[in-house]
Amino acid sequence: MPDDDGLLASLRYLFADIIGDQDDEPPLLPEACPAQIAPAIGEAIGLLIDYQSIHYANLYVDRFRRFVGRRGVDEAMLAGIAQLMAERMAYEDPIRIAQFKLREVATAGGLAVRSADDVKIFRLDELIDALPAVVADPILSVLDRFGWRRRRVSIRFSGHTRFSVRRLRIEAGLKRWRLFSIRYAKERVWVERWLHMIDRCLTKQPAATMAVIETATMIRGYGDPYRQGVADWHAIIDGLAKPVFDGTLALPDLAAAIAEARSAIMPDPRQASLKRKIAEIRASVPAATT
Repeated sequence: MPDDDGLLASLRYLFADIIGDQDDEPPLLPEACPAQIAPAIGEAIGLLIDYQSIHYANLYVDRFRRFVGRRGVDEAMLAGIAQLMAERMAYEDPIRIAQFKLREVATAGGLAVRSADDVKIFRLDELIDALPAVVADPILSVLDRFGWRRRRVSIRFSGHTRFSVRRLRIEAGLKRWRLFSIRYAKERVWVERWLHMIDRCLTKQPAATMAVIETATMIRGYGDPYRQGVADWHAIIDGLAKPVFDGTLALPDLAAAIAEARSAIMPDPRQASLKRKIAEIRASVPAATT
């Protein structure tokens, strides 16, 4: 589970952003941040300010600061954490897609050309998850009643007419409510758990730390690929990494085990191949005693 400090920091920035208690200046880089990765951190801060707010970028810096100057954390690890955490914190939801399309309109200096790429396919519950929970929960209950939660819908994000640009602005404007959303709550918990696993790996099996950091690349985009990535990530962490850190599985090379498990991933909601591989890996070593 995420550590208490991480959750408190996340909630602090959530409520500061909601009530409009904004800082005037972007957050500063941690003092001990290596000069080689400072430009990437600066880009991530700019990305997250555009994505959400200055307070959201502050949360990113606070999370990153936990590993700066820490023993056993080299520049490659810091760079990996910085990049992958920024990507996950700027997760792709309908609000983000609207922001991207508005940027295309601005770049074009007028209305954008209509494209087949404007059409995105979501599940209904995924669209509803982008809304504040107080609004989303009743709607999800209705969808469950009719068995429509997993129904797929096509949404066009286009800036080829004045009306469509106006609609994009309304959709992008919902970012103010993003931090109230069901999706944000899930993402916040996921990022904190990922950081917690990195922290535990540094203590329990340092050689595998980079492999744990890179598990974040398993989660991308939206729709079914996103959900599959999240499910596969939890399967590997719960089946291999956490038992090693808890002392209940004596894997001598966690990094190799994670790589082997990832090689077995298939686009299968049942995760048959992955679960079989994790079971094989666990069966190949004796159970540890705590």
